[in-house]
Amino acid sequence: MDVTRILEGLNDAQRSAVTAPLAPLLVIAGAGSGKTRVLTHRAAWLIDVEGVSPQRLLAVTFTNKAAAEMRGRIESLLGMPVNHLWIGTFHGLAHRLLRRHWREAGLPQNFQIIDSDDQQRLIKRLLKNLELDESRWVPREIQYFINAQKDEGLRPQHIDDDNDPQRRQLIALYKGYQEMCERGGLVDFAELLLRAHELWRDDPALLAHYQARFRHLLVDEFQDTNAIQYAWLRLLAGRDGIPFAVGDDDQSIYRWRGARVEHIYRFQKDFPQATVVKLEQNYRSTATILNAANAVIAHNNSRMGKNLWTDGAHGEPVRVYSAYNERDEADFVVGRLKDWSEQGNPRADAAVLYRSNAQSRVLEEALINAGLPYRVYGGLRFFERAEIKDALAYLRLIANRDDDSSFERVINRPTRGIGARSVESIRAYARANSCSMWRAAGAIASDELGGRGASSILAFMTLIERMARETQHLELHYQVDHAIQASGLIEFFRKEKGERGETKIENLEELVSAARGFNADPAEEMSVLDAFLSHAALEAGEGQADAWEDCVQLMTMHSAKGLEFPLVFLCGMEDGLFPHQRSIADPSGLEEERRLCYVGITRAKRTLYVTHAEQRRLHGMDSFSQPSRFIAEIPDELVEEVRPRVHVSRPVHTVNRPRGRASGSISPGAELGIRLGQRVRHGKFGDGVILNCEGQGAHARVEVNFETAGTKWLVLGYANLDLM
Repeated sequence: MDVTRILEGLNDAQRSAVTAPLAPLLVIAGAGSGKTRVLTHRAAWLIDVEGVSPQRLLAVTFTNKAAAEMRGRIESLLGMPVNHLWIGTFHGLAHRLLRRHWREAGLPQNFQIIDSDDQQRLIKRLLKNLELDESRWVPREIQYFINAQKDEGLRPQHIDDDNDPQRRQLIALYKGYQEMCERGGLVDFAELLLRAHELWRDDPALLAHYQARFRHLLVDEFQDTNAIQYAWLRLLAGRDGIPFAVGDDDQSIYRWRGARVEHIYRFQKDFPQATVVKLEQNYRSTATILNAANAVIAHNNSRMGKNLWTDGAHGEPVRVYSAYNERDEADFVVGRLKDWSEQGNPRADAAVLYRSNAQSRVLEEALINAGLPYRVYGGLRFFERAEIKDALAYLRLIANRDDDSSFERVINRPTRGIGARSVESIRAYARANSCSMWRAAGAIASDELGGRGASSILAFMTLIERMARETQHLELHYQVDHAIQASGLIEFFRKEKGERGETKIENLEELVSAARGFNADPAEEMSVLDAFLSHAALEAGEGQADAWEDCVQLMTMHSAKGLEFPLVFLCGMEDGLFPHQRSIADPSGLEEERRLCYVGITRAKRTLYVTHAEQRRLHGMDSFSQPSRFIAEIPDELVEEVRPRVHVSRPVHTVNRPRGRASGSISPGAELGIRLGQRVRHGKFGDGVILNCEGQGAHARVEVNFETAGTKWLVLGYANLDLM
């Protein structure tokens, strides 16, 4: 027994949690406070000091990586393998249980696990068997419904249809899907948890066996448990179990996945003898960053309450940059990233975080132009996302009917009753007659195919021809907008419930923004649409770094949870974007957005930039937004404004140095009547808006964002700008 080794390096709060008496304990572990350390040391303490057999411990977390790390740390502390320790994800442990007790669970011994794609294929087969139209009964929407019911512990017979015919049909489809799975011995991910819960609930003797075996339950990321996961743990704990739950209510950001922060608040009610330990000492961030995070999250009413602190450095202030628009914001971020890289810092130590996936496009473009390699963490580059490829395929088909790959991609997307057999017939005809699939489709729909298949193909071809006619004389961004609307893509993704569908719609709308801001090279002898499609193809093919390359990290704030970086940018901090518009009027939604902001702030170790734009073109629309309320919640003494906000409506006399410096008292160019936000006209570049200014007198330079020519720096003495 090596007590010293197990407790070595722990602070007082960590030591209190690790050595707590054998009773239920809830550990509220703040960001960067060493929660994994506490979990692993608690397991080692139970085995080595309390004499608990590894076979009597069950440890559960949310990722296989975290489970493997936990096992490795426990073995390192004990100096021996712990092969009999049940440690894994909820799904992994449920699977292990069902393999052992397949007969009691009502499953065949060789039951097969199906993934999300397999599940969707099964639903499509069910719809076909029932002769239901996929355009009305969207497979992904049905999948979402079924999984959501399972996550709540509900079978079809337990669900009330609320006298709603659509809900009644969804319940019937759930029942049909369940019957198909039972016939085929198939188990989806949500079924693993539900079936494991039912196994214990319906077999008291088996439950009693596991309750006696697993008295000690170690639970990581407790704030992320959903209803069925918590019910499963409660069953196993029973009256005599000793749960040791570690979580942070301030980092509960997955409500849209079914996670319930209320489980943290329920813990003491469900386990009245439980005590609470708070881990508040942070080993990651500077005092300034922690104080900013504490101040923001303090505005939430529903929380256990804690205050992060560090005995480390006070650190740099939180720097707030007020951009004129999203391109100015991206240029600022990339400029700071270049400085960071040129100072010898690894690019991988810098992360750019944003609320919405659609925000990445402008940032990616700026990084590509600057020659800075980057990686979109946990996602795809903008032009590689499936919904963007769908929209571009429609546009390519409008521009060129003989584009076979685009034809194949969208002929049945959204679904329009054109099956794989019909597509294969078209493909075979095209091969045999050395023609494009478009020409082949026209030929066989008229001559060889009959009935519904032929009419569906002809309807698709008519749609493309009509879209081509209707967009022929439109400006590029109107062409793109018309294509995503007329194709049915927007409506198709709107039926996809939850944040996933909303994100795809936002990305499609951002494609309209990309088109509006696109400037074709006059030297290129092609249409604006062809130039834009070429641009999209090239953007998709460069910029993303190889796996081994040192590169800037781009990611959503949700993806950033659990990560940390010396340098962090929080971009797009505007009301309506972050917090998201759909959450502003919903108190619980707004609190989750604030928790997400807290997560974003606490990813930063040394340096934190917060940026917002007065004007932003996003989702195809121009908007003028107020800075995020979360910025105002950071105390003034912790903030340094890199450049004060500029207002188009009045002259600003605040910037007299190059971009990124502190403000001065006289605006450069003021004596010439120049001010930030002013509209100007240039003989060659057309109309634009002044974004920035540096220098004095006739030698002053101005940065102008021209509507057609993009952003350019001009010397005032030679620019011949007309003030508007």
